[in-house]
Amino acid sequence: MKSKVSGGILGLVIGASSLGISGPANAQSGADELKQKVDMLQQQLDVLRGRLDQVLKQQEEAATRPMPAPVASAGHDFLERKPGDGLTFFTRGGEVSFYGNLDISVDEATKGIGGMMANGAAPVGRGGWMPDISSNISYIGVRGLQDLGTFPARFVYQLETQIDVSATSGTGASNSNSSNVVKGGLTSRNSYIGLASPAWGAFKIGKTDAPYKNSTASMNPFSGMLGDYGVIMGNTGGDNRVEFGTRLDHALWYESPSMAGFTVNALVSPGQNRGFDNSNLAAGEGDCSGGNIPGSGGLPVACNDGSFGSAYSVSAGYRNGPLYVTTAYELHRGVNRTSDLATYDPNDIANEWAAKIAGQYRFQTGTTVSAIYEHMKRDVPDSLASQNERSRNGTWLAVSQQLGAKDSMHFGWAHAGKTPGDPGQHNTPGGANPDNSANMFSLALKHSVDKQLSFYVDAAETLNHTAAHYDLGAGGRGVTTDCHDASNPDTTGFDPNGGAPHCWAGGKLKGVSVGMKYAF
Repeated sequence: MKSKVSGGILGLVIGASSLGISGPANAQSGADELKQKVDMLQQQLDVLRGRLDQVLKQQEEAATRPMPAPVASAGHDFLERKPGDGLTFFTRGGEVSFYGNLDISVDEATKGIGGMMANGAAPVGRGGWMPDISSNISYIGVRGLQDLGTFPARFVYQLETQIDVSATSGTGASNSNSSNVVKGGLTSRNSYIGLASPAWGAFKIGKTDAPYKNSTASMNPFSGMLGDYGVIMGNTGGDNRVEFGTRLDHALWYESPSMAGFTVNALVSPGQNRGFDNSNLAAGEGDCSGGNIPGSGGLPVACNDGSFGSAYSVSAGYRNGPLYVTTAYELHRGVNRTSDLATYDPNDIANEWAAKIAGQYRFQTGTTVSAIYEHMKRDVPDSLASQNERSRNGTWLAVSQQLGAKDSMHFGWAHAGKTPGDPGQHNTPGGANPDNSANMFSLALKHSVDKQLSFYVDAAETLNHTAAHYDLGAGGRGVTTDCHDASNPDTTGFDPNGGAPHCWAGGKLKGVSVGMKYAF
């Protein structure tokens, strides 16, 4: 192909040159001039042909050569490991981190309801000691940030999923509650996107543990263990649901930077409920806002066992070296608890709120002391005060002591004060001024192998007064021990233990646990 092109060009040049030959007298000189022009043109063609061959060769090499890796910002290679303990990698103009917590324990616990009688009946099933294997606040997640050029903030994100190490993931169900939430599903835990700046803080949108919960999380050395302070603190009803220590979905929140040691966090979660009494599922959700599906626990098929509308949560804290103090407030609007009464009463849809003040101090002896005072209130009229089991005070005291570089001991005591009333749904008479206070005691030993791996052993007991039914294990454990016996919500008569789930107040719950934890 190249020779044909060269020949064609030569022919054209010769033809054009011949037009300039005027006669025989000029034949020899014209031939010499033509030959010089042809030689020069051939040299130029040879140069062009060489350059063309070089370009074609470079194109062939580029087609087979691997693409160079994209370069991240600040001179780092794309997905280059960032120095430090975490699993963080540089990206194009940002960072991405992978993290997780794997916690599993072998336990043995008792409901402490053996020998009880009510109306001639005893608890159904095994209410004594039973061994179990439990996954405890185990999760994995990814979080990252992205620079936005001249924009005065970074884009931030987090996607976090619960990991049920010892159980198969699925919807939650027991003889006393049912849930459509798949806790092992993708992004079942704190997940968000937002904008953040060291100068003014961060705005985020998604779902998260509320500021009320986070404000005192560092004061709970039994997090995810038997004896977690969520058994009593923030827990208005004494069940496994911790009303004021929970994750709030479809939320928008602000996190301030530290300003001379002071921080402020605020969150709002719109109700997204079309029902005037918040008895519908919130739009876009699979469970009622207060937890569980309509009809859970043998109740009427509606969100009437703690479902609420909009929620607001705020906290403020101050940290200065070993000292940390904080205060927090949270409000749930229009909480529907009409299932507490035999007949529907619209007055039993009322606001519920909680407030607390807390302090923590780390002494040079390796001793850390934490204390919390909390007040929770359900704003029902005086006519319903005799069934109001949601208004009370609570206290928490925790003492942790380092026993060396790798060992520590922890003690906790929680107290639940009496409530104005009791709806009398269990083995209790109900009415005003019930004897429903309770105490929980927790003790744990922890041993750290390194920064990631640790072992623990702990024991806890919840001592309920005759009308109280606080559990053991609320706050994030996969296996909880509560007041319910083994009866099932079967109204067909097929199940010999059917009828409804029965809660036995006054139980003396106890448990021991040995666990292993790996955090990265």
